[in-house]
Amino acid sequence: MKLQFKQQGYQSDATQAVADCFAGQTKGHRKEITERTELLVHEIFANKKFDLNDKELIKNVQALQKEQGLNTSKQLETLDGTPNFSIEMETGTGKTYVYTKTMFELNKKYGWSKFIIMVPSVAIREGVHKSLEITADHFQDLYGKKIRFSIYYYGAIGCNPNIKSFANTANIEVLIMNYQAFNAKKKDKEIRGESARKIYQKLDALQSERPIDIISRARPILIIDEPQRFGKSESLFKEFNPLCVLRYSATHKKDKKYNEVYRLDAIDAYNQKLVKKIKVKGIEVLGNSGTNSYLFLDAVNIHPKRYPTASLEFEIKQKTGIKKVLRKITETDNLLNLSNELKQYQGFIVKEINGLHNTVSFTNGITIGVGQSIGEVDEQHIRRIQIRETI
Repeated sequence: MKLQFKQQGYQSDATQAVADCFAGQTKGHRKEITERTELLVHEIFANKKFDLNDKELIKNVQALQKEQGLNTSKQLETLDGTPNFSIEMETGTGKTYVYTKTMFELNKKYGWSKFIIMVPSVAIREGVHKSLEITADHFQDLYGKKIRFSIYYYGAIGCNPNIKSFANTANIEVLIMNYQAFNAKKKDKEIRGESARKIYQKLDALQSERPIDIISRARPILIIDEPQRFGKSESLFKEFNPLCVLRYSATHKKDKKYNEVYRLDAIDAYNQKLVKKIKVKGIEVLGNSGTNSYLFLDAVNIHPKRYPTASLEFEIKQKTGIKKVLRKITETDNLLNLSNELKQYQGFIVKEINGLHNTVSFTNGITIGVGQSIGEVDEQHIRRIQIRETI
């Protein structure tokens, strides 16, 4: 049975917003000969560079921002010299569909055909791959062509056979990659750590070429799914020699919201009946048992192969003063030690983390449940907790 997909107006709006960033760009691709022998000619089909300069790009961006009531960028915001564009979409509104449609639209309008979708985990990577599979016929009906997509890997099972074709064909080529596959600075000893190093090594399977060199010659457009989860790995984006970076998330970090060109936040999504009603978390403040200690239990985390942990907010002593922090704790943890010897946490040693009742008990007899706090909590901090929990 063939799946039917209904085009939503807001999804087309998000796609169009990205395409309009490059209004004035001429269509085409860049073709280069990298090696010529008596028998073979090695060609590279790369994304064409921008015809537009920074002033022309930011003019397009500012027009979009004014039209949508977004904060106006004063200048073109870049990361390591590469233009980045932010698209905010509430969870559950079809972010993967939107950036898939955007790839087709950018190819149709400007001829760009090399894309890398970067995701924060293997699970999301597999989900994106499945989404591209099930929407392939739908997008072929819309655009008259299909994209060639594959998961990047290099490990015990060998090398991704599509690395070469990514750069040397004129097709729309898409690599799906979790960031562990290129973060060569990882210190863990898992296979993915070895894979991360392989991308920077000359490999026999690629005729002594480095995977990163093959990919970077194509000057791909990077599509980052949940960029706030990439951390310092963002510094490695430049290794891919990207034409630009498109950042999709429901929760962009405030200082990493580059050139925002589209926003569909939680309120917009609810008003358009795209998501269920937003429920604001209630915060219950317990008596503080005669102490000034502050605690807020954010969550009890259940693990299949080890004891439960808890996400607990408490105060710690720093050089600049007292600060509230959210930390993961386990049984026998001593809050006196974790708080850098704040006396108010004397006797707060974790006795039990109860996954059935979602509670944490301490050796001093105090028990706190998820969503509860003890100690002095000002109204502004309660609001911050509510906003964080609702998001």
